[in-house]
Amino acid sequence: MAKLLLNADMGESFGAWTMGQDEAVMPFVDLANVACGFHAADPDTMRRTVRLASTHGVKVGAHPAYPDLVGFGRRSLACTPAEVENLMLYQLGALSAICRAEGTQLHYVKPHGALYNDMMKNEATLAAIMGALAAFEPGLPLMLMATANPEPAQALADRHGITLWFEAFADRAYDSAGFLVPRNQFGAVHHAPEVILEQARRIATGEPLTTINGSPLTLTAHTLCVHGDNPESIAAVAAIRRMLDDPA
Repeated sequence: MAKLLLNADMGESFGAWTMGQDEAVMPFVDLANVACGFHAADPDTMRRTVRLASTHGVKVGAHPAYPDLVGFGRRSLACTPAEVENLMLYQLGALSAICRAEGTQLHYVKPHGALYNDMMKNEATLAAIMGALAAFEPGLPLMLMATANPEPAQALADRHGITLWFEAFADRAYDSAGFLVPRNQFGAVHHAPEVILEQARRIATGEPLTTINGSPLTLTAHTLCVHGDNPESIAAVAAIRRMLDDPA
């Protein structure tokens, strides 16, 4: 993973309700984070998304979440570590079965929304997620947030035998510790395509970002995320693809 790979959240529609523009975004990404039914998606959506990814040669990753369809998985739930491990296993098993039916496989795991944020702040939650990966498929990488200090997460991963893929975001604002600014705060999501592209360029070239409080932040990442439910990000994805292919 020497080259920064582009990932996007996919398959987040549910029944007759549509989220994102998967068919427009899929040709430009390397990795598709496919919802597993707890925050979005259903079996038909999951299989359709895996098939679309396979058509474009895009690697499929599981995008598991808290069981929160109404809140789109963006609300923290009071789950014990054992419950977190089990809900992870449930969702990985479901998407893995669909991948097998489509002649492909899971390549990595990226938790969604509140579960993603909680694992970055709570070691017990992160350990439970790593335990689920180790039990399900020991070689399956875990995608998590690149921060100013990745050492604690890396040390925990080493103890569990888990490979980490650190992720940065083109369309989100950061605080000085390298964490995402909560979505309920003003300025948390970038909407101008030129701002999204410039942040992507800085991450790809190792240049510092400017945090929401004005301090510099340098992130070391394996992959760059563009959110498929942000129309401005979709408008910028082709330009980001060209930039990643030729950062000079």
